[in-house]
Amino acid sequence: MALEKVSEILKMADRAKTSAIAFNCVDYPMIKSVVKVAEELNKPTIIMLYPEHARDKHWTTPAVFAAAVKTEAKKVKVPIGLHLDHCSDYNYILAAIKEGFQSVMYDGSMLSVEENIKNTREVAKAAHALGADVEAELGRVGFANTVTDQSDEDMYTKAEVAASFCEQSNCNSVAVAVGTAHGFYKETPKLDIQRLKSINAATDVPLVMHGGSGVPDEQLEIAFREGINKFNVGTEFFYLYYQTMQEFCSAGHPDFFDLPLLAQERLENYLRTKMLLSKL
Repeated sequence: MALEKVSEILKMADRAKTSAIAFNCVDYPMIKSVVKVAEELNKPTIIMLYPEHARDKHWTTPAVFAAAVKTEAKKVKVPIGLHLDHCSDYNYILAAIKEGFQSVMYDGSMLSVEENIKNTREVAKAAHALGADVEAELGRVGFANTVTDQSDEDMYTKAEVAASFCEQSNCNSVAVAVGTAHGFYKETPKLDIQRLKSINAATDVPLVMHGGSGVPDEQLEIAFREGINKFNVGTEFFYLYYQTMQEFCSAGHPDFFDLPLLAQERLENYLRTKMLLSKL
């Protein structure tokens, strides 16, 4: 089938009281692995591009990435969504939409709430006119390598603010800060489930969780039931890819061109476990 809109996948997740899993990818082997396992397990899944990996690291381009996801999605029956992850550049977001991204994230979490609302609303107006969904972020999901980012509740999303933010910004979904952080954790994170329940009760849009690598499965299962409809996975997935490449090169394999085959095998084994967290 053709690509499915991310908003439609999140509606499916909301009705099932669970979360769709969204994976950051950088190239064809990662994309192919995600689509293959999604079809195998019949799990609607979202594939994401982090702009820095295209713009600064030159792994791909938005146009090439979107084309690859579209090509693989046409081969399967399971819904596959395409999403541009964290981006604060209005022009980059619009260019990505025109190159095939049907869902984008505007990240204004470093701004005041008022500026975040204003900018998100401007992005949403332009994106919606082009038929794309917009994810926003309220509160700040920091970095797990600093204790402050993980434990400072002043950066957490507040339910009373979330209600007006979603209404005024016209976002289709919102990433919330309830105790997660990007990267590898120094200590096991503890999600603020009560805060999540309050945010879910106060808002009508699907909620998104960033910084999911390393959160215990039992906490994730509760979070999914209490309103998280999109769950982002990046760090674990990328690190497995890196480890596989490092191991392959260190072992001195006679045929370097076998690397994608080994990488896909390892990634697929990981994906089979991770996707089963979703009850879709």
